[in-house]
Amino acid sequence: MRKGLTANGAGLAGDRVVAVGSAARVLVAATARALRGADCADLGQAGPMSRFPGAPEPVRRAVATRAAGRVVLTDGQVDEVDGARVARWFVDQYPRGQYPGVLLGGPHGAAAHLAVALGVPWLPTGFEMTAQWPGGAVDRPAEALEHGGALAARLHAGNPDLHLRQVYCPASRGSLSGVTVSLAARWRTLPAAYTQFLTDRLSAGAPVVLVRDARSWPVLERGPGHSFQVGCPASGLDPVDFHRDSHALRQVLRSVGGDAARWEPPEVSVPSGDAEHGTDSGFELASRDWAARHQHPLHRVLVPRPAALSAAVADLYRRWLRGAGKTGDRLVVECGRLLDPWQVVRAGLVPYWCENATRRSVDEAEWWLAGSEAFSSVDVLPEPPGVRSPALAGLPQWLAVAGFGRRRRALDRTAARGYPVTSVPTRRATEVLRAQPYDLPVPPPLGAAEALSVLRDCGGHQGLLVS
Repeated sequence: MRKGLTANGAGLAGDRVVAVGSAARVLVAATARALRGADCADLGQAGPMSRFPGAPEPVRRAVATRAAGRVVLTDGQVDEVDGARVARWFVDQYPRGQYPGVLLGGPHGAAAHLAVALGVPWLPTGFEMTAQWPGGAVDRPAEALEHGGALAARLHAGNPDLHLRQVYCPASRGSLSGVTVSLAARWRTLPAAYTQFLTDRLSAGAPVVLVRDARSWPVLERGPGHSFQVGCPASGLDPVDFHRDSHALRQVLRSVGGDAARWEPPEVSVPSGDAEHGTDSGFELASRDWAARHQHPLHRVLVPRPAALSAAVADLYRRWLRGAGKTGDRLVVECGRLLDPWQVVRAGLVPYWCENATRRSVDEAEWWLAGSEAFSSVDVLPEPPGVRSPALAGLPQWLAVAGFGRRRRALDRTAARGYPVTSVPTRRATEVLRAQPYDLPVPPPLGAAEALSVLRDCGGHQGLLVS
Protein backbone atom coordinates (compact mmCIF):
# COMPACT_ATOMS: atom_id res chain seq x y z
CA MET A 1 0.00 0.00 0.00
CA ARG A 2 1.38 3.41 -0.93
CA LYS A 3 2.04 6.13 1.57
CA GLY A 4 -1.05 8.27 2.05
CA LEU A 5 -3.58 5.55 1.15
CA THR A 6 -5.94 4.40 3.81
CA ALA A 7 -7.61 1.52 2.00
CA ASN A 8 -7.05 -0.62 -1.07
CA GLY A 9 -8.04 1.37 -4.15
CA ALA A 10 -8.19 4.68 -2.27
CA GLY A 11 -6.28 7.73 -3.37
CA LEU A 12 -6.85 10.85 -5.41
CA ALA A 13 -9.84 10.88 -7.76
CA GLY A 14 -9.02 10.75 -11.46
CA ASP A 15 -10.19 14.28 -12.09
CA ARG A 16 -7.72 15.52 -9.48
CA VAL A 17 -4.79 13.58 -10.98
CA VAL A 18 -5.19 14.23 -14.70
CA ALA A 19 -3.93 17.70 -15.61
CA VAL A 20 -6.64 20.30 -16.05
CA GLY A 21 -7.03 21.18 -19.72
CA SER A 22 -4.80 18.32 -20.89
CA ALA A 23 -5.63 16.80 -24.26
CA ALA A 24 -6.64 13.34 -23.05
CA ARG A 25 -8.93 14.79 -20.38
CA VAL A 26 -10.71 17.10 -22.83
CA LEU A 27 -11.05 14.50 -25.58
CA VAL A 28 -12.56 11.80 -23.35
CA ALA A 29 -15.03 14.33 -21.98
CA ALA A 30 -15.97 15.58 -25.46
CA THR A 31 -16.32 12.09 -26.96
CA ALA A 32 -18.38 10.78 -24.05
CA ARG A 33 -20.74 13.75 -24.29
CA ALA A 34 -21.16 13.28 -28.04
CA LEU A 35 -22.09 9.61 -27.58
CA ARG A 36 -24.78 10.77 -25.15
CA GLY A 37 -26.02 13.35 -27.66
CA ALA A 38 -24.67 16.26 -25.64
CA ASP A 39 -22.31 19.10 -26.48
CA CYS A 40 -19.38 20.61 -24.58
CA ALA A 41 -21.14 23.66 -23.17
CA ASP A 42 -20.08 22.70 -19.63
CA LEU A 43 -16.41 22.13 -20.46
CA GLY A 44 -13.85 24.66 -19.31
CA GLN A 45 -14.09 28.02 -17.67
CA ALA A 46 -12.27 31.09 -18.90
CA GLY A 47 -8.70 30.98 -17.61
CA PRO A 48 -7.15 33.79 -15.58
CA MET A 49 -5.13 35.00 -18.57
CA SER A 50 -8.33 35.92 -20.41
CA ARG A 51 -8.76 38.79 -17.93
CA PHE A 52 -5.30 40.23 -18.58
CA PRO A 53 -4.86 40.35 -22.37
CA GLY A 54 -2.88 43.60 -22.28
CA ALA A 55 -0.96 43.16 -19.04
CA PRO A 56 2.86 43.26 -18.98
CA GLU A 57 4.58 39.91 -19.22
CA PRO A 58 5.77 39.81 -15.57
CA VAL A 59 2.19 40.37 -14.40
CA ARG A 60 0.90 37.68 -16.70
CA ARG A 61 3.53 35.22 -15.50
CA ALA A 62 2.62 35.89 -11.88
CA VAL A 63 -1.08 35.34 -12.59
CA ALA A 64 -0.36 32.07 -14.43
CA THR A 65 1.85 30.85 -11.59
CA ARG A 66 -0.80 31.52 -8.93
CA ALA A 67 -3.50 29.85 -11.03
CA ALA A 68 -1.35 26.77 -11.64
CA GLY A 69 -0.64 26.43 -7.92
CA ARG A 70 -4.33 25.85 -7.27
CA VAL A 71 -4.72 22.85 -9.59
CA VAL A 72 -1.38 21.01 -9.79
CA LEU A 73 -0.41 18.09 -7.57
CA THR A 74 1.25 19.04 -4.31
CA ASP A 75 4.28 17.18 -3.00
CA GLY A 76 2.11 15.24 -0.56
CA GLN A 77 -0.45 14.28 -3.19
CA VAL A 78 2.13 12.64 -5.46
CA ASP A 79 2.09 9.54 -3.24
CA GLU A 80 -1.69 9.26 -3.60
CA VAL A 81 -1.72 8.97 -7.41
CA ASP A 82 -3.28 5.69 -8.57
CA GLY A 83 -3.10 5.00 -12.31
CA ALA A 84 -5.72 2.26 -12.01
CA ARG A 85 -8.18 4.73 -10.56
CA VAL A 86 -7.48 7.17 -13.41
CA ALA A 87 -8.31 4.42 -15.94
CA ARG A 88 -11.57 3.71 -14.11
CA TRP A 89 -12.43 7.44 -14.20
CA PHE A 90 -11.95 7.52 -17.96
CA VAL A 91 -14.17 4.51 -18.73
CA ASP A 92 -16.88 5.58 -16.28
CA GLN A 93 -17.52 8.71 -18.33
CA TYR A 94 -19.02 6.69 -21.19
CA PRO A 95 -22.71 5.79 -21.37
CA ARG A 96 -23.73 2.27 -20.41
CA GLY A 97 -24.46 -0.18 -23.19
CA GLN A 98 -22.76 -2.27 -25.85
CA TYR A 99 -20.45 -0.72 -28.43
CA PRO A 100 -19.54 -1.87 -31.97
CA GLY A 101 -15.87 -1.14 -31.36
CA VAL A 102 -13.40 1.03 -29.47
CA LEU A 103 -10.54 3.42 -30.33
CA LEU A 104 -7.39 3.49 -28.21
CA GLY A 105 -4.43 5.81 -28.62
CA GLY A 106 -2.63 9.06 -27.96
CA PRO A 107 -4.65 12.28 -27.77
CA HIS A 108 -5.79 13.52 -31.17
CA GLY A 109 -8.93 15.54 -31.90
CA ALA A 110 -9.54 13.75 -35.21
CA ALA A 111 -9.53 10.41 -33.35
CA ALA A 112 -12.36 11.74 -31.18
CA HIS A 113 -14.31 12.75 -34.30
CA LEU A 114 -13.65 9.33 -35.82
CA ALA A 115 -14.93 7.64 -32.66
CA VAL A 116 -18.15 9.68 -32.80
CA ALA A 117 -18.71 8.82 -36.46
CA LEU A 118 -18.32 5.13 -35.56
CA GLY A 119 -20.45 5.46 -32.43
CA VAL A 120 -17.67 4.08 -30.22
CA PRO A 121 -15.63 5.30 -27.22
CA TRP A 122 -12.12 6.71 -27.45
CA LEU A 123 -9.77 5.82 -24.59
CA PRO A 124 -6.27 7.25 -24.10
CA THR A 125 -3.20 5.07 -23.69
CA GLY A 126 -1.84 7.55 -21.16
CA PHE A 127 -2.53 10.81 -19.35
CA GLU A 128 -0.76 13.97 -18.24
CA MET A 129 0.00 15.19 -14.73
CA THR A 130 1.54 18.40 -13.42
CA ALA A 131 3.20 18.72 -10.03
CA GLN A 132 4.68 21.59 -8.05
CA TRP A 133 8.32 22.57 -8.53
CA PRO A 134 9.24 24.98 -5.74
CA GLY A 135 12.23 27.09 -6.66
CA GLY A 136 12.13 26.01 -10.30
CA ALA A 137 13.32 27.98 -13.32
CA VAL A 138 12.44 28.17 -17.01
CA ASP A 139 16.09 27.98 -18.09
CA ARG A 140 17.39 25.11 -15.93
CA PRO A 141 16.56 21.78 -17.63
CA ALA A 142 19.13 19.83 -15.59
CA GLU A 143 17.51 20.99 -12.34
CA ALA A 144 14.10 20.12 -13.73
CA LEU A 145 15.38 16.61 -14.43
CA GLU A 146 16.61 16.18 -10.85
CA HIS A 147 13.35 17.35 -9.31
CA GLY A 148 11.22 15.39 -11.77
CA GLY A 149 13.31 12.27 -11.23
CA ALA A 150 12.53 12.28 -7.52
CA LEU A 151 8.81 12.68 -8.23
CA ALA A 152 8.89 9.96 -10.88
CA ALA A 153 10.57 7.52 -8.51
CA ARG A 154 7.79 8.00 -5.96
CA LEU A 155 5.07 7.72 -8.58
CA HIS A 156 6.59 4.63 -10.16
CA ALA A 157 6.95 2.90 -6.79
CA GLY A 158 3.19 2.94 -6.39
CA ASN A 159 2.37 2.54 -10.09
CA PRO A 160 4.81 0.05 -11.66
CA ASP A 161 2.54 -0.27 -14.71
CA LEU A 162 3.21 3.37 -15.67
CA HIS A 163 6.11 4.88 -17.60
CA LEU A 164 6.60 8.57 -16.82
CA ARG A 165 7.93 10.87 -19.52
CA GLN A 166 8.95 14.25 -18.15
CA VAL A 167 8.57 17.06 -20.69
CA TYR A 168 10.47 20.31 -20.10
CA CYS A 169 9.34 22.75 -22.78
CA PRO A 170 9.27 26.52 -22.23
CA ALA A 171 8.15 26.94 -25.87
CA SER A 172 4.82 25.19 -25.30
CA ARG A 173 4.29 25.66 -21.54
CA GLY A 174 5.73 29.12 -21.12
CA SER A 175 6.48 30.28 -17.59
CA LEU A 176 4.72 27.24 -16.14
CA SER A 177 7.72 25.13 -17.13
CA GLY A 178 9.62 26.93 -14.35
CA VAL A 179 7.12 26.34 -11.54
CA THR A 180 5.64 22.93 -12.37
CA VAL A 181 6.84 19.56 -13.62
CA SER A 182 4.92 18.03 -16.54
CA LEU A 183 4.73 14.23 -16.61
CA ALA A 184 3.13 12.26 -19.45
CA ALA A 185 2.21 8.86 -17.98
CA ARG A 186 1.85 5.87 -20.30
CA TRP A 187 0.33 2.56 -19.31
CA ARG A 188 2.73 -0.31 -19.96
CA THR A 189 -0.12 -2.79 -20.16
CA LEU A 190 -3.91 -2.71 -20.38
CA PRO A 191 -5.18 -1.31 -17.07
CA ALA A 192 -7.74 -3.50 -15.31
CA ALA A 193 -10.55 -0.99 -15.92
CA TYR A 194 -9.87 -1.06 -19.67
CA THR A 195 -9.80 -4.86 -19.73
CA GLN A 196 -13.14 -5.01 -17.93
CA PHE A 197 -14.60 -2.34 -20.21
CA LEU A 198 -13.56 -4.20 -23.35
CA THR A 199 -14.82 -7.51 -22.00
CA ASP A 200 -18.18 -6.22 -20.79
CA ARG A 201 -19.02 -3.48 -23.29
CA LEU A 202 -17.84 -4.62 -26.72
CA SER A 203 -20.22 -6.48 -29.00
CA ALA A 204 -19.12 -9.89 -30.26
CA GLY A 205 -16.37 -9.53 -32.84
CA ALA A 206 -16.23 -5.74 -32.46
CA PRO A 207 -12.89 -4.29 -33.64
CA VAL A 208 -10.28 -2.63 -31.46
CA VAL A 209 -8.52 0.22 -33.30
CA LEU A 210 -5.19 1.43 -31.92
CA VAL A 211 -4.18 4.89 -33.16
CA ARG A 212 -0.44 5.38 -32.57
CA ASP A 213 1.39 8.70 -32.60
CA ALA A 214 4.59 7.81 -34.48
CA ARG A 215 6.47 11.08 -33.92
CA SER A 216 9.96 10.89 -32.48
CA TRP A 217 12.06 13.13 -30.23
CA PRO A 218 15.46 12.92 -28.50
CA VAL A 219 15.05 11.29 -25.09
CA LEU A 220 17.12 10.67 -21.98
CA GLU A 221 16.23 7.35 -20.34
CA ARG A 222 16.84 8.27 -16.70
CA GLY A 223 15.86 5.15 -14.81
CA PRO A 224 13.14 2.53 -14.31
CA GLY A 225 9.87 4.07 -15.44
CA HIS A 226 11.28 7.57 -16.04
CA SER A 227 12.49 9.34 -19.17
CA PHE A 228 13.10 12.99 -19.94
CA GLN A 229 12.84 15.21 -23.01
CA VAL A 230 13.65 18.87 -23.60
CA GLY A 231 11.08 20.41 -25.91
CA CYS A 232 8.31 18.56 -27.71
CA PRO A 233 6.77 18.26 -31.20
CA ALA A 234 3.73 20.29 -30.14
CA SER A 235 5.98 23.33 -29.64
CA GLY A 236 6.24 23.70 -33.42
CA LEU A 237 10.03 23.73 -33.08
CA ASP A 238 12.59 21.06 -33.93
CA PRO A 239 14.99 19.38 -31.48
CA VAL A 240 17.87 21.49 -32.80
CA ASP A 241 15.96 24.62 -31.73
CA PHE A 242 16.46 23.67 -28.08
CA HIS A 243 20.23 23.90 -28.28
CA ARG A 244 21.88 26.70 -26.34
CA ASP A 245 22.97 28.67 -29.41
CA SER A 246 19.55 28.60 -31.06
CA HIS A 247 18.01 31.96 -31.95
CA ALA A 248 14.51 30.49 -31.46
CA LEU A 249 15.42 29.30 -27.94
CA ARG A 250 16.74 32.75 -27.02
CA GLN A 251 13.45 34.29 -28.17
CA VAL A 252 11.41 31.79 -26.18
CA LEU A 253 13.42 32.18 -22.98
CA ARG A 254 13.41 35.97 -23.25
CA SER A 255 9.60 35.95 -23.47
CA VAL A 256 9.25 33.88 -20.27
CA GLY A 257 11.90 35.68 -18.22
CA GLY A 258 14.74 33.21 -18.76
CA ASP A 259 18.33 33.46 -19.93
CA ALA A 260 19.85 31.28 -22.64
CA ALA A 261 23.29 31.62 -20.99
CA ARG A 262 22.08 29.37 -18.17
CA TRP A 263 20.62 26.75 -20.52
CA GLU A 264 22.48 23.44 -20.16
CA PRO A 265 20.28 20.47 -21.15
CA PRO A 266 21.43 16.95 -20.22
CA GLU A 267 22.80 14.67 -22.90
CA VAL A 268 20.23 12.42 -24.56
CA SER A 269 20.59 8.64 -24.56
CA VAL A 270 18.11 7.90 -27.37
CA PRO A 271 18.52 10.35 -30.32
CA SER A 272 15.20 9.35 -31.87
CA GLY A 273 12.80 7.84 -29.33
CA ASP A 274 9.01 8.03 -29.17
CA ALA A 275 7.69 11.49 -28.34
CA GLU A 276 5.61 11.98 -25.21
CA HIS A 277 2.27 10.90 -26.71
CA GLY A 278 3.54 7.63 -28.14
CA THR A 279 1.95 4.35 -27.03
CA ASP A 280 4.04 2.01 -24.90
CA SER A 281 4.90 -1.26 -26.69
CA GLY A 282 3.69 -3.20 -23.66
CA PHE A 283 0.25 -1.61 -23.97
CA GLU A 284 0.04 -2.57 -27.63
CA LEU A 285 1.14 -6.15 -26.94
CA ALA A 286 -1.41 -6.49 -24.13
CA SER A 287 -4.13 -5.12 -26.41
CA ARG A 288 -3.21 -7.59 -29.16
CA ASP A 289 -3.18 -10.45 -26.68
CA TRP A 290 -6.60 -9.52 -25.28
CA ALA A 291 -8.08 -9.11 -28.78
CA ALA A 292 -6.73 -12.47 -29.94
CA ARG A 293 -7.99 -14.32 -26.86
CA HIS A 294 -11.47 -12.79 -27.11
CA GLN A 295 -11.78 -13.00 -30.91
CA HIS A 296 -11.83 -9.29 -31.63
CA PRO A 297 -9.88 -8.00 -34.64
CA LEU A 298 -7.24 -5.40 -33.78
CA HIS A 299 -6.30 -2.74 -36.34
CA ARG A 300 -3.48 -0.24 -36.04
CA VAL A 301 -3.41 3.28 -37.47
CA LEU A 302 0.12 4.70 -37.48
CA VAL A 303 0.11 8.51 -37.54
CA PRO A 304 3.40 10.11 -38.72
CA ARG A 305 2.18 13.62 -37.87
CA PRO A 306 -1.17 14.93 -36.56
CA ALA A 307 -2.18 16.55 -39.88
CA ALA A 308 -2.19 13.18 -41.64
CA LEU A 309 -5.02 11.85 -39.45
CA SER A 310 -6.82 15.21 -39.42
CA ALA A 311 -6.93 15.32 -43.22
CA ALA A 312 -8.00 11.69 -43.58
CA VAL A 313 -10.80 12.04 -41.02
CA ALA A 314 -12.02 15.26 -42.66
CA ASP A 315 -12.18 13.45 -46.02
CA LEU A 316 -13.95 10.56 -44.29
CA TYR A 317 -16.57 12.90 -42.82
CA ARG A 318 -17.21 14.46 -46.21
CA ARG A 319 -17.89 11.05 -47.76
CA TRP A 320 -19.99 9.99 -44.76
CA LEU A 321 -22.15 13.12 -44.93
CA ARG A 322 -22.62 12.92 -48.67
CA GLY A 323 -23.51 9.24 -48.41
CA ALA A 324 -26.36 10.32 -46.11
CA GLY A 325 -27.62 12.89 -48.62
CA LYS A 326 -25.99 15.94 -47.04
CA THR A 327 -23.75 18.45 -48.80
CA GLY A 328 -20.54 17.84 -46.85
CA ASP A 329 -19.72 21.34 -48.00
CA ARG A 330 -19.19 23.23 -44.73
CA LEU A 331 -15.90 23.02 -42.85
CA VAL A 332 -14.88 23.86 -39.30
CA VAL A 333 -11.17 24.12 -38.54
CA GLU A 334 -10.71 23.38 -34.84
CA CYS A 335 -7.59 23.86 -32.76
CA GLY A 336 -6.39 22.22 -29.56
CA ARG A 337 -9.18 22.10 -27.00
CA LEU A 338 -11.57 24.16 -29.15
CA LEU A 339 -13.71 21.33 -30.52
CA ASP A 340 -17.19 19.91 -30.05
CA PRO A 341 -17.84 16.58 -31.82
CA TRP A 342 -21.57 16.59 -31.09
CA GLN A 343 -22.19 20.05 -32.54
CA VAL A 344 -20.16 19.02 -35.60
CA VAL A 345 -22.42 16.05 -36.40
CA ARG A 346 -25.56 17.96 -35.40
CA ALA A 347 -24.77 20.65 -37.97
CA GLY A 348 -23.44 18.27 -40.63
CA LEU A 349 -19.99 19.87 -40.65
CA VAL A 350 -16.67 18.50 -41.86
CA PRO A 351 -14.09 18.80 -39.03
CA TYR A 352 -10.39 19.44 -39.53
CA TRP A 353 -8.38 19.51 -36.27
CA CYS A 354 -5.11 21.39 -35.76
CA GLU A 355 -3.10 20.12 -32.81
CA ASN A 356 -2.13 23.66 -31.86
CA ALA A 357 -1.65 27.17 -33.18
CA THR A 358 1.85 26.69 -34.60
CA ARG A 359 2.72 27.70 -38.15
CA ARG A 360 3.45 24.06 -38.92
CA SER A 361 -0.09 22.97 -37.99
CA VAL A 362 -1.73 25.82 -39.88
CA ASP A 363 0.52 25.34 -42.93
CA GLU A 364 -0.66 21.74 -43.19
CA ALA A 365 -4.31 22.81 -42.92
CA GLU A 366 -3.75 25.25 -45.78
CA TRP A 367 -2.07 22.62 -47.94
CA TRP A 368 -4.95 20.19 -47.36
CA LEU A 369 -7.52 22.86 -48.21
CA ALA A 370 -5.62 23.85 -51.34
CA GLY A 371 -5.76 20.26 -52.58
CA SER A 372 -9.39 19.61 -51.61
CA GLU A 373 -12.66 20.34 -53.33
CA ALA A 374 -13.69 23.84 -52.26
CA PHE A 375 -15.99 24.32 -49.26
CA SER A 376 -18.86 26.79 -49.34
CA SER A 377 -18.08 27.90 -45.78
CA VAL A 378 -15.03 27.71 -43.53
CA ASP A 379 -15.23 28.53 -39.82
CA VAL A 380 -11.92 28.78 -37.96
CA LEU A 381 -11.44 28.39 -34.19
CA PRO A 382 -7.82 29.23 -33.32
CA GLU A 383 -6.96 28.33 -29.73
CA PRO A 384 -4.64 30.97 -28.23
CA PRO A 385 -1.76 29.03 -26.62
CA GLY A 386 -1.23 31.54 -23.83
CA VAL A 387 2.48 31.92 -24.67
CA ARG A 388 4.62 33.74 -27.22
CA SER A 389 6.85 31.74 -29.52
CA PRO A 390 8.51 32.24 -32.90
CA ALA A 391 6.82 29.03 -34.04
CA LEU A 392 3.26 30.36 -33.69
CA ALA A 393 0.97 31.22 -36.59
CA GLY A 394 -0.16 34.82 -36.71
CA LEU A 395 -3.77 35.87 -37.14
CA PRO A 396 -3.22 36.71 -40.84
CA GLN A 397 -2.37 33.06 -41.46
CA TRP A 398 -5.53 31.92 -39.66
CA LEU A 399 -7.51 34.41 -41.75
CA ALA A 400 -5.95 32.88 -44.87
CA VAL A 401 -7.35 29.50 -43.80
CA ALA A 402 -10.84 30.99 -43.45
CA GLY A 403 -10.36 32.57 -46.88
CA PHE A 404 -10.73 29.17 -48.53
CA GLY A 405 -14.51 29.40 -48.01
CA ARG A 406 -16.42 30.28 -51.19
CA ARG A 407 -19.29 32.12 -49.53
CA ARG A 408 -18.65 32.21 -45.78
CA ARG A 409 -15.24 32.95 -44.23
CA ALA A 410 -15.30 33.26 -40.45
CA LEU A 411 -12.55 33.57 -37.85
CA ASP A 412 -13.86 33.51 -34.28
CA ARG A 413 -13.35 36.99 -32.87
CA THR A 414 -13.39 35.90 -29.24
CA ALA A 415 -10.53 33.46 -29.83
CA ALA A 416 -8.68 36.10 -31.86
CA ARG A 417 -9.02 38.78 -29.18
CA GLY A 418 -5.79 38.86 -27.22
CA TYR A 419 -4.25 36.09 -29.36
CA PRO A 420 -1.80 34.48 -28.68
CA VAL A 421 -1.39 35.25 -24.98
CA THR A 422 -4.95 34.97 -23.70
CA SER A 423 -6.92 31.76 -23.04
CA VAL A 424 -10.28 30.48 -24.29
CA PRO A 425 -12.34 27.65 -22.69
CA THR A 426 -13.47 24.58 -24.62
CA ARG A 427 -17.08 25.72 -24.40
CA ARG A 428 -16.24 28.58 -26.75
CA ALA A 429 -16.27 26.07 -29.61
CA THR A 430 -19.77 25.01 -28.54
CA GLU A 431 -20.98 28.61 -28.49
CA VAL A 432 -19.71 29.18 -32.03
CA LEU A 433 -20.99 25.90 -33.48
CA ARG A 434 -24.43 26.24 -31.90
CA ALA A 435 -24.98 29.15 -34.28
CA GLN A 436 -24.64 26.82 -37.28
CA PRO A 437 -27.95 25.71 -38.84
CA TYR A 438 -29.23 22.26 -37.95
CA ASP A 439 -28.71 19.47 -40.46
CA LEU A 440 -30.61 16.56 -38.93
CA PRO A 441 -30.99 13.65 -38.76
CA VAL A 442 -27.44 12.62 -37.90
CA PRO A 443 -26.16 10.03 -40.41
CA PRO A 444 -26.20 6.42 -39.20
CA PRO A 445 -22.87 5.37 -37.65
CA LEU A 446 -20.11 4.27 -39.99
CA GLY A 447 -18.95 0.68 -39.96
CA ALA A 448 -15.35 0.18 -38.84
CA ALA A 449 -14.42 -1.73 -42.01
CA GLU A 450 -15.71 1.08 -44.22
CA ALA A 451 -13.99 3.74 -42.14
CA LEU A 452 -10.63 1.97 -42.19
CA SER A 453 -10.91 1.51 -45.94
CA VAL A 454 -11.51 5.23 -46.44
CA LEU A 455 -8.62 6.09 -44.11
CA ARG A 456 -6.32 3.88 -46.20
CA ASP A 457 -7.56 5.51 -49.39
CA CYS A 458 -7.43 9.12 -48.14
CA GLY A 459 -4.48 8.91 -45.80
CA GLY A 460 -1.99 6.81 -47.75
CA HIS A 461 -0.43 9.77 -49.55
CA GLN A 462 -0.20 11.56 -46.20
CA GLY A 463 1.86 8.74 -44.74
CA LEU A 464 -0.97 7.28 -42.69
CA LEU A 465 -0.49 3.51 -42.28
CA VAL A 466 -3.58 1.40 -41.58
CA SER A 467 -3.13 -2.28 -40.83
